[in-house]
Amino acid sequence: MKPNRPPLPGQPAPRLQQHWDWRAAGNFICGGSGGGLVLFAGLAGLTGVEVRPQLAAGLVLVALGLLCVWFEIGRPWRALNVFRHIRTSWMTREASVALALFGAGALALLTAHPAAQALAGLCGLAFVYAQARILAADKGIPAWRHARCAPLVLGTGLAEGAGLIAATLTGGLQLAAALVLVLALSARLLLWRRYLDGLRADRAPAASVQAFDAIAPRLAMLGHVLPVGLALLALAANLAGLPGAWFALAAAGLLAVLVGWWFKYTLIRRAAFTQGIALKHHPVRGGKPAGVATATRLGNA
Repeated sequence: MKPNRPPLPGQPAPRLQQHWDWRAAGNFICGGSGGGLVLFAGLAGLTGVEVRPQLAAGLVLVALGLLCVWFEIGRPWRALNVFRHIRTSWMTREASVALALFGAGALALLTAHPAAQALAGLCGLAFVYAQARILAADKGIPAWRHARCAPLVLGTGLAEGAGLIAATLTGGLQLAAALVLVLALSARLLLWRRYLDGLRADRAPAASVQAFDAIAPRLAMLGHVLPVGLALLALAANLAGLPGAWFALAAAGLLAVLVGWWFKYTLIRRAAFTQGIALKHHPVRGGKPAGVATATRLGNA
């Protein structure tokens, strides 16, 4: 394991960003869960089951997340300007996908047609992906710009959606929901461990690593080991015809969601320390390749 590199001479020490507060975290928390829920509700709708309550809940969560961002803007009534930069900004793409999501979601709610529900699900997946890319595009925050951050944020949103659908579905799809939840949580735990290893290997600010280390044991136990155990217990109870399967599965799903929210709040508010921009090449003709820890003051401006 590589130690964290101390600041270079003349380089400002890493500091916690203060531009995105709990409202920005709320957008990623609600938006990721909502998009993931719409995705899995759309997939479940292909089997013919009633999923309009789940679709509506997912859309409400996405709307709450966007409302948090709207309240964070210094001049809320200029929010329409976000649509002006679709070629360069993932925030613009997130907002554009949100319009498509609400349109497809409204159609799915009105018609209950499986194709409309599946379309809404695809829009939900695109929304979660756009949110993950927003963080990756911020090159001034090592914890966000890391190549393994976007897959983890996407995987977290999908695990939360799987948790919510597992907690709300009844009947024959419970077995499938439990299996999907186990797979989603296993993938999230793998992505989480790879992300932490990547931060250490790339010498991210020590404070960022410490913020994640402080929650790592509980995140693994409460957000992965315990809910996976409960989901497997629900599977066994369902196959054996024993009572309590739904309660175990609902508890597993809610744990998966709450721990995902905890991680995202930590990522946005407690681990987001600045450290300059990682450049592959120095900005001069014939410059030498630069390592990941190359620091410029652009990211600290």
